[in-house]
Amino acid sequence: MRIDIPEKKKLVYEMIIPIRWGDMDAMGHLNNGSYFRYLETARIDWFQSLGLDPSPAGEGMVIVNAFCNFYKQLEYPGGVLMKMYASDPARTTFETWGTMARADAPEVICAAGGATTIWVDFPKQKALPLPEWLRQIVSD
Repeated sequence: MRIDIPEKKKLVYEMIIPIRWGDMDAMGHLNNGSYFRYLETARIDWFQSLGLDPSPAGEGMVIVNAFCNFYKQLEYPGGVLMKMYASDPARTTFETWGTMARADAPEVICAAGGATTIWVDFPKQKALPLPEWLRQIVSD
């Protein structure tokens, strides 16, 4: 099943992640699990850039699903240009999207994925309404 990234989305963060030799698989390309790790790394770095350090005693974001579409192989050596996007804020959730391209060929998307992100009270393990400051960041 392929899930397409929507046209209407807001760029919220960019970073470059170096491809490590250990991220490769026996076929000589980036292991499928590494793409999810890269998406997670970009999402967590973005959260931290907003001043959100996860604390089990407070509130914060978690994901409730994740997907990745693979278009073109990524290989060592090199860096992956990660672009994070947000869209569709609802009462407690919003969508996050990520594209992956080689840093030396940023116009060629090699993979793209996303996740539904939810704002929660960690101790109560309960969804909460998105804070207004966050809603403004993820709205277009």
